[in-house]
Amino acid sequence: MKDIEKYFTTSEQATEQVAFEIAQKMESGSLIALIGNLGTGKTVFARGFAKGLGIKDIVCSPTFNIVREYPYKNNKWMYHMDLYRINDSAAALSFGIEDYINNPDAITLIEWPERISDILPADMISVEIKRLNDTNREITITRQTL
Repeated sequence: MKDIEKYFTTSEQATEQVAFEIAQKMESGSLIALIGNLGTGKTVFARGFAKGLGIKDIVCSPTFNIVREYPYKNNKWMYHMDLYRINDSAAALSFGIEDYINNPDAITLIEWPERISDILPADMISVEIKRLNDTNREITITRQTL
């Protein structure tokens, strides 16, 4: 069964606010797939999400680092991954991605998750961001329930 929520935003700030509110309801151990083309706002979403967790650090795209780690309350972590430069799940496994996606004390956000779809769990949360025009976005959040 799927639980689906839709949001429409008209600015980066509005996208951040949606992510902020979602983060406040999220539990440790959650895996979030951020889906969308280049420039749709995946990193903007991650920035708002981090603020919702109380993270004060500047959140930027981890494209060249692949993973950025952000500590937050009670020894919890937010991992923000960008797999744009990863070819497949074998490459991701070689850098230890399973430690990130299976950490019960972390929330993991993954940009370009389709590159490793064969190793992602079915119960992850999908956040699809569509660019409607220069400022407007449609955000669809899908939770798979088993």
